Amino acid sequence: MHTLKQNLKLGSLFLATIFVGCSPKFTEETKEGFNLVKNEDGATLGYSPSSGVSILTVDQMAFKDLNKNGTLDPYEDWRLSADERAKDLASKMSVEQIAGLMLYSAHQSIPGGGNSFFGAVTYNGKPYKESGAKPSDLSDAQKKFLLEDNLRHVLITSVESPGISAQWNNNAQTMVESIGLGIPINTSSDPRHGSDSYAEFNAGAGGKISMWPSTLGLAASFDPSLMQQFGEIASQEYRALGIATALSPQIDLATEPRWSRFDGTMGEDPKLAADMARAYVEGFQASENGDWGMQSVNAMVKHWPGGGPEEGGRDGHFGYGSYAVYPGKNLEDHLKPFTEGAFALKGPTKMATAVMPYYTISYNQDSKNGENVGNAYNKYLITDLLRGKYGYDGVVCTDWGITGDAPNVYEFRGKPWGVENLSVAERHYKIIEAGCDQFGGNNDMGPVIEAYQMGVEEHGEEYMRKRFETSAVRLLKNIFRTGLFENPYLDVAQTENIVGNSEFMAAGYNAQLKSIVMLKNNEKTLPVENKKKVYVPQRYVAPTVNWFGVATKERTEHPFNMEVVAKYFEVVDTPDEADFALVGIENPNGGVGYDVADTENGGNGYVPISLQYGTYTATNAREQSIAAGSPLEEGVDNRSYNGKTTTSINISDMSLVTDTKRKMGDKPVVVIVRVAKPLVFAEIESSADAILVHMGVQDQALMDIVSGKVEPSALLPFQMPKNMLTVEQQFEDVPRDMDLYTDTNGNSYDFAFGLDWSGVIDDERTQAYK
Repeated sequence: MHTLKQNLKLGSLFLATIFVGCSPKFTEETKEGFNLVKNEDGATLGYSPSSGVSILTVDQMAFKDLNKNGTLDPYEDWRLSADERAKDLASKMSVEQIAGLMLYSAHQSIPGGGNSFFGAVTYNGKPYKESGAKPSDLSDAQKKFLLEDNLRHVLITSVESPGISAQWNNNAQTMVESIGLGIPINTSSDPRHGSDSYAEFNAGAGGKISMWPSTLGLAASFDPSLMQQFGEIASQEYRALGIATALSPQIDLATEPRWSRFDGTMGEDPKLAADMARAYVEGFQASENGDWGMQSVNAMVKHWPGGGPEEGGRDGHFGYGSYAVYPGKNLEDHLKPFTEGAFALKGPTKMATAVMPYYTISYNQDSKNGENVGNAYNKYLITDLLRGKYGYDGVVCTDWGITGDAPNVYEFRGKPWGVENLSVAERHYKIIEAGCDQFGGNNDMGPVIEAYQMGVEEHGEEYMRKRFETSAVRLLKNIFRTGLFENPYLDVAQTENIVGNSEFMAAGYNAQLKSIVMLKNNEKTLPVENKKKVYVPQRYVAPTVNWFGVATKERTEHPFNMEVVAKYFEVVDTPDEADFALVGIENPNGGVGYDVADTENGGNGYVPISLQYGTYTATNAREQSIAAGSPLEEGVDNRSYNGKTTTSINISDMSLVTDTKRKMGDKPVVVIVRVAKPLVFAEIESSADAILVHMGVQDQALMDIVSGKVEPSALLPFQMPKNMLTVEQQFEDVPRDMDLYTDTNGNSYDFAFGLDWSGVIDDERTQAYK
């Protein structure tokens, strides 16, 4: 028989066992503005104590009570799959909440500026500079669309600094965590890793964000592993800024050399573009373990089914470029970067989680319904082809602003191509019926609710509720996969350490070096020995007006950062003093293909886009355009520009090369061309002893090549045309179908052509792709 003392001892032991066995398996710490909860063998949670969210303890683990009902709902249970959680949450959402989830905001800068193209930005009713607001505060418009319109997908553009971006993120996440079902914000960005040509790279130094060449420049490396490395680094920087969705990559096949968005692509070859697209998406979406995680960023590939084959090179942001055409009957190649690239990942994330159709009408490609409407409105292209034939069940988000009205074919406004005569609400309904899930650039849920009611009238409440939940599940899965429901908050100090750190800057700079193509090196002009005397002529920049109507005044300037040049060579003021000349120019700016002045003179408005510097008359252009017709230009049934003349805005670049060669005499002239698209080299090549082309790098990288510190290794990811005749005769939808320019050394500037110090590059890359 136990004594009383023994019984008390056993009882105490039993209670201790219970206490130890039931103790929480998580810890909690207070951070600046939020609390961090770490489960021993599970998710790390972040929540704001001021939002009203509390922590539930279930099975000794911590979970966020996002809807504040005191119960662990399936969508709050991080142990379940993203699919299970999304279905549970979608079933709990009101129609108004789903309508808000289907919105993707117009462009937001942090902080918001004054009167801008995207409208006046106010804080407590006042312009930012007069408001006393902090740069990380939410603007009035942001508060409205988050609180009143239930919007949860925000597109950010410029940010004052990484730290301010992180603090804005925390402020916005606290706001939405405090209301409704606690659905976090999924912030996105267009590409933001471009290079500042004037910036200097110093090993060990950081920056605001790592600097890389454009995707076209990365494609010039012909190295998918380099593209994947970019994705892996960029995704870490994005997540540190609060960005969980990339509105990229742009994987349109660049088969039309005059297109203004050529430089955002991965070139004109289907195999190279597919391999690069796969690598990019893999890099962005896979976290440390190769699967989804807190470093993952959803990739929204664009633009289905390929925005490259614009008739005459005119762009679909405007009504004059509303048609993509297929004279070569070659839609198939344009699908390959999607179907064989972004939708065929080798890792566990499997495929890009979002797709953006382009503005264009893919002319006569709807083989089922015969509709010629913008791609996001086309049920055949979205439901039958993308979702049906190719089995894609991710998010489909329209390009920005397609439901708005357009006043004419030439202003940057709404882009409702093919459905100009529908109301705004009817456009929303047609997009939903086509199979899309989300409206890019729309902050107002009103038209989405109207579209829902249209569907109820046509199909009944049950049908429309199910249709809305289908889109909600797709959208929510992308938020669950990236861990935002667990922890949408950022440690500001950590953000400042991650974004633009020295390791990432070095990787970006190395990629820049691998993106520079040497096209010509007559008698081994390059490399040039350090401290030789260099003459750098100034470049005239003509006045221009961009898409948004912002004018740039004319100026004359050095094309390079002369402080950088002076670290490699002795800069002199005249050709007579110089050992060699360094000329910096850009590819011809041949316009956009439309001129209002032409209509005022009785024409149809359509003019050539030239890839040469000098005056060009389109005597060989189509006499009848393949596509035409818009209620915004009644009576225009032919968009031909045959016989019309144009001159590139920067014709002075041609003179700069030829004049410099004349002044230098027998001394070498090195020409460096920043290219955004192909050009006709016939006007300048013979005046250059060496030619380098790049797609956006720091001047320092160029000097490293010129001086021989680094050997060029890149290859052309597109062809250079012999003349404008071959440009007019090529098919907008067919890759690699131009007569090539052949230089005075007998080299043809073909796809996959490039030189190193030894001559024409012939390696495993050229064998794989050429």
